Amino acid sequence: MTTDTSEGWDAVAETFMAVRSGVGAPLVRCWATDTLPPSTAILDLGCGSGVPIAQGLAGEGFAVWGIDASPTLISAYRANLPDMPARCEPVQDSDFFGRRFAGVVAIGLIFLLAQADQDKLLAKVAKALEPGGRFLFSAPHQRCEWRDSLTGRVSRSLGMEAYAARLEEHGLILGDCLTDEGQNHYYDVVKPR
Repeated sequence: MTTDTSEGWDAVAETFMAVRSGVGAPLVRCWATDTLPPSTAILDLGCGSGVPIAQGLAGEGFAVWGIDASPTLISAYRANLPDMPARCEPVQDSDFFGRRFAGVVAIGLIFLLAQADQDKLLAKVAKALEPGGRFLFSAPHQRCEWRDSLTGRVSRSLGMEAYAARLEEHGLILGDCLTDEGQNHYYDVVKPR
């Protein structure tokens, strides 16, 4: 018996790609162009097919490195962004290509992980960011749990206060909170120089 390291996402990958909208992509592009040096490397955690987030960042001239645990989604990412590096592995087990990044994004990902894996991921992102680097992730501002509509698995937001405290434990600072056109909440995080 094989273990599904994608936690159900590979089974619903085709459906996910069909329903994934462009909501949030303009916010992510503006965040990157406003806060990161041009043409720098951005790590996209839970990159999916690369559409619309990585594709939009690449269109702005950034080098985007993608990680996703779904073989189907990584295959689509490689087809959509053939010049951008990608790995098929769970983010919580990844070495993030063994390098540092000016920016990291995790859109629609962190709340899919168990609380312990969220903590582990935040620590890994802190180490992967260059000094002065930025991290943008999405999660509801309130503490809450719900069932993911595609996989049926439990999703959980730790809430803004808990995320701010955990980020601080890892040497990161919550700089700002943003909201996209679909009323989704984003955390803009800075690694001090």
